[in-house]
Amino acid sequence: MCAIVGVFGKKDASKMAYYSLFSMQHRGQEASGISSSDKNEIHLIKNRGLVTEVFQEPCFDILSGSCAIGHNRYSTAGSESVLDAQPVFAKYKLGEISIVHNGNLTNKDSVRKDLIDNGAIFQTNMDTENIVHLIAKSQKDALIDRIKDMLTKIEGAYCLAIQSRSKMFVIRDRFGIRPLSLGKFKDGGYIVSSETCAFNLVDAEFVRDVRPGEMLIFEEGKEPVSEQIFEPMFRPCAFEYIYFARPDSIIDGKNVYQTRLEMGKRLAQETPTEVDIVLPVPDSGVAAARGYAKELGVPFEMGIVRNHYVGRTFIEPTQAIRDIKVKLKLSPIKHLIDGKRVAIIDDSLVRGTTSKQIVKMLLDAGAKEVHMRIAAPEIKYPCRYGIDTPNKAELISSSHSVDEIAKKIGATSLGFLSIEGLKESLGDDKEYSLVSFDGNYFAGGDIDTPSCAS
Repeated sequence: MCAIVGVFGKKDASKMAYYSLFSMQHRGQEASGISSSDKNEIHLIKNRGLVTEVFQEPCFDILSGSCAIGHNRYSTAGSESVLDAQPVFAKYKLGEISIVHNGNLTNKDSVRKDLIDNGAIFQTNMDTENIVHLIAKSQKDALIDRIKDMLTKIEGAYCLAIQSRSKMFVIRDRFGIRPLSLGKFKDGGYIVSSETCAFNLVDAEFVRDVRPGEMLIFEEGKEPVSEQIFEPMFRPCAFEYIYFARPDSIIDGKNVYQTRLEMGKRLAQETPTEVDIVLPVPDSGVAAARGYAKELGVPFEMGIVRNHYVGRTFIEPTQAIRDIKVKLKLSPIKHLIDGKRVAIIDDSLVRGTTSKQIVKMLLDAGAKEVHMRIAAPEIKYPCRYGIDTPNKAELISSSHSVDEIAKKIGATSLGFLSIEGLKESLGDDKEYSLVSFDGNYFAGGDIDTPSCAS
């Protein structure tokens, strides 16, 4: 899920990276880091915590230079150590290198085993460290050739920003599973980021999306050079539109908010119900709930208040914390709900734990009926490309019918958007990755492979 950013040819590049990471905090809250280059050496600051917790003003005296890369981490597995934060920095034969990665390498275990068998020593649990070792161990003379050599040995999902002391290399995998966009500052310099919402904050103009299979090479005094490394097999992740991305971002040419609105409208067509009000689960359910309410002609209300100030202690991916997290984050407005038949719209349903607590919360607030609607299809398969969906046994839709799930979560009724409905909401101009819904592991990986996303 993570966020990456790269800034090149810009004074105070690290500050631009900082603001960009701040705008993409929703993509990862466990750790943050920035490395910068001043042509002589690479400087690095990273730690566990939110962007504003990791960086203070004195940090930017250290992070000097006109090139910076940064990362917000959301891990699906692995250690809580600061070593698992990014960027990953190393010194090797050609000098110094720093790397940030969004995605998940599906052949990470076999690559790591081969590297260890050949003497590599690992300090982290991240698949990103594989990339560093592959570059360092390559026998090619130039860094760009070492990067190309590395790319032939990895599989799966990746958006990469690789920084040397004088250059920056940006790569998107051939499937384009995770988003990556290129922008340009009005006073000179370039930026790449996981989402276009970063451009709005740092006053950069959107240029285009980085193409699947493309490498961009940034060098001082030159325009970015594009090289198509792999033939594109475009399969952008549908979850970017369902949940991940900020609603003001444009992901591969589509506005996220508008797409979610269409999902809500289609959900109402497929699973209508007689209710008095429609409520969203904030924040990612808001646009879909508006679409659902508009299509049914039923009042839309922000009947659940979200506490945006829950600290990172409550973001750890453990079941015990998930159980209390709903109460910490969400609170119903009783006078809007009491005595009403309520439709509650959420973006997804994974284990059913959160949905059960939300239904109970609404019933405790006096709702006569609670009809839960999910603006995505049933999640039946784990994703191996960087989404925090657990093993198949934990996915409630993999072993229960819709009626059985409704009973388990205490809802009056339950409805999901169909796969066809999702496809129509997204449009037919691209073939989207729907692996969580249809189990099509087109880029390697299988349902029994443990996840360790970067």
